[in-house]
Amino acid sequence: MLRAEYKAEGGKLIKVQLSKEDNRIGFIKITGDFFMHPEELIEDLEKSLVGCVINENIIAETIRRFVEDRGVILLGATPEDFAKCIVKAGGGSG
Repeated sequence: MLRAEYKAEGGKLIKVQLSKEDNRIGFIKITGDFFMHPEELIEDLEKSLVGCVINENIIAETIRRFVEDRGVILLGATPEDFAKCIVKAGGGSG
């Protein structure tokens, strides 16, 4: 299991655990002290990222689209912050 932590500009911490298959997300768990409302949609967000190429731009766009489509409110972190942490966990520079 690959892991990374990333502190967003506002000071909120994002933690990611993931496994990858052929540079794609095979499994992902996102935790931290950021706020997401409704919070139960974090599991749906994780599911939407499975199969995604580990590329910062693609991941940020996937998260941005999820937030817009589902009416999610993120406080303390942006889709780009999540993408940086995910790429870092996946072995990139984030």
